[in-house]
Amino acid sequence: MNLKAMIVGILQVELSIAWAESLKDKRSVVQRIKSRLHREHQVAVAEVATQENHRTATLGVVLASTSVAHAQQMIDGVLNKLRDTRDCVLADHRTEILSGY
Repeated sequence: MNLKAMIVGILQVELSIAWAESLKDKRSVVQRIKSRLHREHQVAVAEVATQENHRTATLGVVLASTSVAHAQQMIDGVLNKLRDTRDCVLADHRTEILSGY
């Protein structure tokens, strides 16, 4: 069997939702973002921290690819989409790309 390297891109983002007055406001924003990113970029998205803070959302985004360049391109696309989102502000992000067999 001739296995090729599998590339995994990991992105963690912190989003500021300054206008949110409740967890319900935050959940609606997070749900829309998760659905849109999954639909448009074929990535897995989950809220990974700050669940009880109604003005901050921390999301983990994961993708699989066959090349580092493609994984980075996909991560850049997700970041650009988040920067253009009107409901929140991209406050911080961290990226990691793993390679394995």
